[in-house]
Order: sequence, then structure tokens, then C-alpha cells
Amino acid sequence: MSAIPLSLKPFFQEYDITKLTPEKDSHTIIERVLQFGNRAEIKWLFETYPKDEISNWVRRWGNEVLPEPDRKFWKIVLNASPK
Repeated sequence: MSAIPLSLKPFFQEYDITKLTPEKDSHTIIERVLQFGNRAEIKWLFETYPKDEISNWVRRWGNEVLPEPDRKFWKIVLNASPK
């Protein structure tokens, strides 16, 4: 997996972004990119993680951590409404 784009650094202020890894920190990375990512960063997210993993994350955590407009958008885009 590739390193987190440095353009995302402002959204990980409480972390050392160089020490985050896509394998170990997927929960936080998916959350921040879905919420704050631009088009290129979202493309990176979907190249880094399988769509099913991102959809499952939205189903499991979206209601708790994503703000309303982001949550609704990603549930529609990923067809991630509860099953």
C-alpha cells in the first residue's frame, strides 16, 4: 500500500502522518479521507482499500463519526445503507 498523501496532513494534526500506515490505521484514514479528501485523495483511498472495506466502514462507523452531509453522500455512493 502506498503512503498517505502529504496533502492530507492538515486533517491528521494529532498524528505524525509519516508514522501512519494504511494497513494499521485504516479506520482513521478512511474516516478522514471520506470527510475531508479532495478528488485526488479520494481516488487514492479507493486505490488503497477495496470498495467493500470502505462500504463496510461506512455501515459500521459512518453514523458515529461522519457529519450528516458526508454520511448521506457516502451511503448513497457506496450503497452502504444498513443491510
